[in-house]
Amino acid sequence: MAAKIVAVAQRKGGAGKTTVVAQLGVAWALAGRRVTLLDVDPQGSLTAWAKVRADERHAAAPVIAAVQGWRLATEIDRLRAGTDLILIDTPPHAETDARVAIRAADLILVPLQPSPMDLWATGATLELIRQEKRRVLLLLNRLPARSNMIVFSRDAIAREGLPLSAAALGNRTAFAASMAEGAGVAETEPHGPAAEEIAALAAEIAGLIAL
Repeated sequence: MAAKIVAVAQRKGGAGKTTVVAQLGVAWALAGRRVTLLDVDPQGSLTAWAKVRADERHAAAPVIAAVQGWRLATEIDRLRAGTDLILIDTPPHAETDARVAIRAADLILVPLQPSPMDLWATGATLELIRQEKRRVLLLLNRLPARSNMIVFSRDAIAREGLPLSAAALGNRTAFAASMAEGAGVAETEPHGPAAEEIAALAAEIAGLIAL
């Protein structure tokens, strides 16, 4: 069976794309899935995390590859046969590479923080997804413990008729701490709230793409 593909896309910087890709990849790898993480962002944050992970020798072993430019479509096709799931960390500004990744994906996950600026900036990403006629799911990320902006964002997304994940990720230091170790929260704090949030998101996505 060909791999399912999830692209994590957001034109606005600082939305937490790389963290979401890494955390989901670890969670699914620990669950026994064959996972490939594809770093398409020239900034290379996912690749840097992978190097730390290799040094620390964590048990779960998602495959990490980095590719941009004319090779991207060919590499995605090549990877489909040997894995259950490909997670793509897309670039924020290289529209051609982002379009290739979005076109190949079964689902586009769009993380955004609960703020008017993030909502406004997400429009360019959503337009690209609409042009490619792909399935989209918005994810509220880095939620503060309490904020009127959470309600504002949920209401604004609902008014636009956009699909929003039931799962959301809090603004938790556990995510950053695990990334610094080349790990996921499912490894560093497996019974903590951050790991529970990632598990809920992974389960929700798996249901949507029939993983």
